This record gives sequence, C-alpha cells and structure tokens, in this order.
Amino acid sequence: MAKVQCISPVDGSVYAERGYLTEIDAAKRIKRAQNSQKIWVKVPLHERIQLVEAGVNKLEESNDQIINELAWQMGRPIRYGGEFNGVHERASYMASIAADALNDITIENSSAFKRIIKRIPHGVVLVIAPWNYPYMTAINTIVPALIAGNSVVLKHASQTPLVGERLSDAFHAAGVPKDVFQNLFLDHQTTSKLISAKSFNFVNFTGSVAGGKAIEVAASGTFTHLGLELGGKDPGYVMEDADINNAVETLIDGSMFNSGQCCCGIERIYVNKNLFKPFIEKAVTIVQDYKLGNPLKEETTLGPVANINLANNIRTQSKNAISSGAKPLIDPLFFPQDSGTYVMPQIFVDVNHSMSIMRDESFGPVVGIMPVENDQEAIKLMNDSPFGLTASVWTQDISRAEEIANQIETGTVFMNRADYLDPALCWTGIKDTGKGGALSAIGYQNLTRPKSFHLKI
Repeated sequence: MAKVQCISPVDGSVYAERGYLTEIDAAKRIKRAQNSQKIWVKVPLHERIQLVEAGVNKLEESNDQIINELAWQMGRPIRYGGEFNGVHERASYMASIAADALNDITIENSSAFKRIIKRIPHGVVLVIAPWNYPYMTAINTIVPALIAGNSVVLKHASQTPLVGERLSDAFHAAGVPKDVFQNLFLDHQTTSKLISAKSFNFVNFTGSVAGGKAIEVAASGTFTHLGLELGGKDPGYVMEDADINNAVETLIDGSMFNSGQCCCGIERIYVNKNLFKPFIEKAVTIVQDYKLGNPLKEETTLGPVANINLANNIRTQSKNAISSGAKPLIDPLFFPQDSGTYVMPQIFVDVNHSMSIMRDESFGPVVGIMPVENDQEAIKLMNDSPFGLTASVWTQDISRAEEIANQIETGTVFMNRADYLDPALCWTGIKDTGKGGALSAIGYQNLTRPKSFHLKI
C-alpha cells in the first residue's frame, strides 16, 4: 500500500505515516458523504451551528497536544501556542452570521405570488488544505460548508497528516456524523481522478499555483465549482508620514513569522526614500535578535522551514539575488544554526524586479526592501507581480490610503497592519493568486447555490 509520510523538519525523521485509500475505496467513502448530506441538510440550521461550534470547542481540548504536533510536522515554535485563537475567531464569526447569510431572499409574498431565492448547499465539498497554517486554512471552508448543509471531505497536506485526524475526531466527538465530515488520505492521482469523475460538487484548494492549475485541469468539463487560494508575493508600502516603529515591527514580523511561511506574509517592502535608512537600521536590529533553532524549545522564535526542498529553493533564490547585485544585511555569524531545513533570516537591499527574490514567491524568512520616490512609483512596483492576495500601506492619512488601495491589484488592502485575516471580510485573490472567496457572507454564497421559487397562488 502506498503511504503518505511526514518527514519532520526538526530532525529529518519520519514523524507520521498513513496509507492512501485506493480509488475504489475512496469512491465508496464519497458515496457515503453524498448520502449523508441528504440527511444532514434536513437538520435545522441552529442545530448544525451548535454541532459545528461544539466540534471547534472539542478541538481546543487537544490544543496542548496539537502545538507539539505542529512543531514536529511543519516546524512552528511551540512558544506561539498553535492556531486555536484564529480557528475560534473565524469559526465563531461564521457561525454568528450564518442565519442572515443563508436566509431566504423574499421578493414577494402576497395573495397572488410567493417569489423567493433560497441558498442551497452544493452537496459534497472537497477541502484540500495546506500545511503552513493547517488548522486555520482548513477551518475557513469546513465550518461554513458544514453549517450551510454540505458534507465535507478533507484531504490534508502530506506534511501535516495528523491535522485532518484531529479535526475529524473533534467534530465526530461533538456529534457531527462521521460520514458528513470525513478525513481521507488521497494521493494526487486519485484526487484528480475523483474530481474528473464529478465526485464533488465544490472543491476548495489552498496551495501552489501549479497545484491550482492541476485542479483546474482535473475539473475541466465537469462544471465543478472551484475555490482556488494560490501563491502570493505580498507587498508593504511605508509612506513618509508612517509611524516608522510600528511599520518596521509589523512588516518584519509579517515577513519572518512562521519562518516566512504565511499565505499573506510580507515578501517585498517599499519605503519612502526619506525613511529608508532608519527603516533598514531598525529592521536589521529586530532580525538579529531572532533565535533560530529547535521549535520544541521555548526560547526559539524561528523554527525550520517545512522541508528540505523549500529550504533549497530559498537558498538558491538568495544566492541568485546576491549574484545579481543584491546586498544581504544579516551576518551569518548571528545564525550558526543555518543548515538543512534551518534557514537563517535575511534582509536584502539593492534589489530590483529583475530578481526572483522580488518577483517569485519565496515562502521563507527572506525579504527584499526598496526605496521609492512617491506613491506612483510604489503603486507601479506593488502591481508589478503575477500575484494579488494582500497589500499593506502605512500612513496616517486614511483618505490617501484608500485612494492608493483602489489602485492596487490585490484581494485585500491593509492600512497600518499586515499578515492578518479578518473573517468579516472576504478572503480572496486575483491574478495567479486564484479565484473565489472564503469567509464573510460571501463565503456562504460560494458554498451554496441560488435556487429561485416563483409560486403563483
């Protein structure tokens, strides 16, 4: 039997191993999901909400165990306490708006006609979740999908195979039927075949651009609804009137937290030329104080990246930048642990958009910083990217921020913050970052379909 293996970035050991389902066995499980969904959708909405919220609460009971498992599986330091706060915030908000978001739209209710639009669940929703924030990214779709009356099949990343088990165990313990929420171990080939066979009514994929293209190919001609949350190269722009201390601290944290492995992490920074020097000086000081090492040690602030291939890509990208004239500002002597999956943080200046480090997703603890003359130059550079997930602008002038935000090609614009997902706002991207939208009331719209009723009395 083919197996999924989690090779721990901590020490290179096999941390977890599970067998893949065959295509036949997977099809049987999905058939159960289809049948169970017809029963689940008849459960009153308030009861579905209660069961889903109870599942999230059950998950919290395992948080101490989960924190250690995350360190072993993908390298996040235990000092940061896992993901439950974010999971709870997103789940609670989506539960709180469900009744309104899923409510019928009444056009007419008279003695002559009843005309309404109802929100109908798609049916079976496949969630393909990534390893970098394995609980929060999965919960973005799982919670509203279940509340809306769908059944859910979860295929989690091979780097974090235990996450799907923890999620399904928690929801089952809370009373969500086992066939309504299933965690399946599927290889890429089987997943593609199942999508091509129209096994799912909605597929939400979070991952690489290449992975998103593979999903689109598999779904081609099936008319399966897709949500694709793909790559990013998110910019930050610091204007001359910015609170420089807040800007530096937040943007550098947004670049380096989780070893730079954040969907909306800051990967390029543009600073007004008058603030460039002090910004750089403060940024270097912050980064030099990081502690790279074993994520299971409390003093560690920067753990390993998830796997050696990712580490090698980051190092290659950095070497190519240096050979093209980029200047690294962090002395390797501060990070003697730099080896294998343990990648030292780095700040690059003297960079430009001909370099991969300013153009292609790094997904590691590296960031390029450029001075800019004015807003027009900053906007041009921020838009000079195949990606569009988030952008961050730093100023005291909200009108100016909104004017600039209107011109940035991205899914979300932040002012004076970064690297955050607000569940009340739609999580979406443009260009190669993907399509669709999660969370907010729009998330419910994407996880359901409209059905019109024109009833003549």
